[in-house]
Amino acid sequence: MKPVCSIVIRAYNEEQHIQRLLDGIQQQTLKDVQIILVDSGSQDCTVAIAERYPVEIVHIAPKEFTFGRSLNLGIMHAKADLVVFASAHVYPVYPDWLEKLLEPFQDERVAVSYGKQRGMETTQFSEQMIFAHWFPEVSNFNQQHPFSNNANAAIRRRLWEQNAYNETLPGLEDLAWARWAQEQGQRIAYVAEAEIIHVHNESWRGIATRYRREGMAFKTIYPQERFGKRDLIRAFLTNVRTDIVAARKQAVLKFVWKSILGFRWNQFWGTYQGYHQSGPLTWQLKQAFYYPRMTREEQPVQRKVEPIQYQNLSGKGK
Repeated sequence: MKPVCSIVIRAYNEEQHIQRLLDGIQQQTLKDVQIILVDSGSQDCTVAIAERYPVEIVHIAPKEFTFGRSLNLGIMHAKADLVVFASAHVYPVYPDWLEKLLEPFQDERVAVSYGKQRGMETTQFSEQMIFAHWFPEVSNFNQQHPFSNNANAAIRRRLWEQNAYNETLPGLEDLAWARWAQEQGQRIAYVAEAEIIHVHNESWRGIATRYRREGMAFKTIYPQERFGKRDLIRAFLTNVRTDIVAARKQAVLKFVWKSILGFRWNQFWGTYQGYHQSGPLTWQLKQAFYYPRMTREEQPVQRKVEPIQYQNLSGKGK
């Protein structure tokens, strides 16, 4: 019999995080799942930790790695009709994470479902603001724009068989695939209740590199678009202002103002470098990806489900 879903996890040197994710999967209300770890040459204990769980290990050589290639390789080993993606450095908040993430597929028109992401206490303030912007508190089972995020998402395997992930993109393979699905008349669903914690502890250089990569990918997907110097300055100032207002309301401004400036500058400087002034972004896309929503503040949804209680994990263990 087919499992309810196949879970594909991409990993490289994730010994500090992978055990928490696998523990969270084991505590899900859905038990009949297949777990596939696509490891791209980890040199730490990532694979050894995963082998203590019912996980199928698939290896990809570092020189062959792209985000799309590793996903395609994992899906090739998937037995279920629905395939879930989870980054190795995320972990579910609630035991019904999978159940909620797969719920939209009851509608045959849904091609992809993605869930809420939040950071840890150590996450940069501006990164927390981005999570709140990209992943609001209210679900939407028929999203009008093609944004999705494969750190916490699911797709129909039969649609992947028609259009595999782009293996040449340096990032945003999820955006490219969701855009294709939407062009086929399929729907994209966002599920606020399918919440995970996403651990990002990058240096300033790492942040700039991530957004430069995504800028390059976005330019490839939308070759006519551009992110010029005016966009750089406008996005930086607009987001810094919004972050400062939010930090002041939370009475943390004196602790985070330097990180706000550092994060936002590296975010948009990296984006600018990625685009290399290749053409203007449409206003709709600028709003969706780079500018905060100027709407009323959303209150977190109070759920009746008790969150998963994780132990403090060192990662290596015995």
